[in-house]
Amino acid sequence: MSFKIAIIGAGSVGFTKKLFTDILCVPEFQDVEFALTDISEHNLEMIKAILDRIVESNRLPTRVTATTDRRRALEGARYVISCVRVGGLEAYAEDIRIPLKYGVDQCVGDTICAGGILYGQRNIPVILDFCNDIREVAAPDAKFLNYANPMAMNTWAAIEYGKVETIGLCHGVQHGAEQIAEVLGAKSLSELDYICSGINHQTWFVDLRLNGRRIGKDELVAAFEAHPVFSQQEKLRIDVLKRFGVYSTESNGHLSEYLPWYRKRPDEIARWIDMSDWIHGETGGYLRHSTETRNWFETEFPQFLASAEKPLDPAKRSNEHASHILEALETGRVYRGHFNVKNSGVITNLPADAIIESPGFVDRFGINMVAGITLPEASAATCISSINVQRMSVHAAISGDIDLLKLAVLHDPLVGAVCTPEEVWQMVDEMVVTQARWLPQYADAVPAAKERLARSTVRTRDWAGAARRNVRSIDELRAEKETLKQAV
Repeated sequence: MSFKIAIIGAGSVGFTKKLFTDILCVPEFQDVEFALTDISEHNLEMIKAILDRIVESNRLPTRVTATTDRRRALEGARYVISCVRVGGLEAYAEDIRIPLKYGVDQCVGDTICAGGILYGQRNIPVILDFCNDIREVAAPDAKFLNYANPMAMNTWAAIEYGKVETIGLCHGVQHGAEQIAEVLGAKSLSELDYICSGINHQTWFVDLRLNGRRIGKDELVAAFEAHPVFSQQEKLRIDVLKRFGVYSTESNGHLSEYLPWYRKRPDEIARWIDMSDWIHGETGGYLRHSTETRNWFETEFPQFLASAEKPLDPAKRSNEHASHILEALETGRVYRGHFNVKNSGVITNLPADAIIESPGFVDRFGINMVAGITLPEASAATCISSINVQRMSVHAAISGDIDLLKLAVLHDPLVGAVCTPEEVWQMVDEMVVTQARWLPQYADAVPAAKERLARSTVRTRDWAGAARRNVRSIDELRAEKETLKQAV
């Protein structure tokens, strides 16, 4: 088969490499063309060098091109994959720093909460530009696969306003299933069957079967509490399981910032998080991790390039959805996964316009969602709170209405648990002014926001958060990796 796949934000080097090698593990796909595009020429040069080395080492006919001209990359593309981070780590740092001044302590801040909402404001205008290019220059009926966060907001905007067939993809479900299989003592993941449904990063394992036997709440709680590692790393997640009756797909740190109960007081945060790794609740943990990863890659690039000479091994194909979806669409080999699409009745007790994440099957006819799923009431209530924030956030991003943006942030569960309305109004003004270069839709609102900030009486503080760690140096990272290697 010969067709074109465009990857926008291909400068996300590690993830682009994973997508690339996964797709090439499908035998029929070795003659495809990959068109890489990014705003960073430097990152494009690095990723192209790595992918070229993979192609050469495996003697494949695959073609790889790279350009900063997005429309050129999208010309004739049958599939377009997005993994962009608009504003990069510079804007992301402000998503974490400014809310901390108002007492909002986020672990990740890329889905909802103050950081995720502003992230969506930066991304959505760009997503609509992508959709415009897809409609104008990509192949007829091209499909847009969105990996970028905030997943629900980006996918909502692309479907509702971009008018492009869009599928949102994440790996939270797969990771949650791997944990459950481990605590239940499964010999392999194939022994576990599950139905997982909800919204991105708030998806719930509503039915679990181990070798055909239904697993209930009490057995699952006992299994997690007996696990020597997860019992410490997933304390909040286990608490939610006890109270809701179902396990959440999302990590301890991620889940903590979507709820109003666990991060609202600094003295409470330490009870529920674990500092063994960023993903378990560390303040600004993903920002630190992303910064260290970028610095490590820049320093160790020759090592990454050398590792690209290894032969492709289909047995090491990852569980990221993209390659499996493309394989099903092109070959007809059926794939079951969990996809982010417009609800339209798939989940009976969530709004029809919401972007939900739920099971579906893919074949030559497209993505066929399993309809008629009803969430437990507590899970649905939590999802609906986030959906209301997402809807207002999308509408604010489209209209450039700063008052609607403030209302979206005000209704965020964690922000609402921490901040007064006056604090929310000032926080949003400060974030919009600071990030103005990435927020063209708010250009007319920025002067008035600056004036309000100049005469504001709302007090803030210089706070690093309840559980912050400093970015480690390359030498520190190297020493840690060496220690881990010796331990193994």
